[in-house]
Amino acid sequence: MALSTEEVLSGLAELVNDETGIATDTIALDKSFTDDLDIDSISMMTIVVNAEEKFDVKIPDEDVQNLTTVGDAVNYIVKASA
Repeated sequence: MALSTEEVLSGLAELVNDETGIATDTIALDKSFTDDLDIDSISMMTIVVNAEEKFDVKIPDEDVQNLTTVGDAVNYIVKASA
């Protein structure tokens, strides 16, 4: 069953909050993981692994580097879950 953008954004915001302590209400589709949210590569990989488990999707390492914004990640997960 495909996930909605809202479901994925909410779940991803919780994962980012758990890993970094960033408030979930500041995590928006247009935010850059590195520039706006200041998430380093190690935290990003933890978030990716947790997102794979939470949403039951696979995100290959070569695709992770293309997920620069929260919106990129949300769209990727929505498509992967379809």
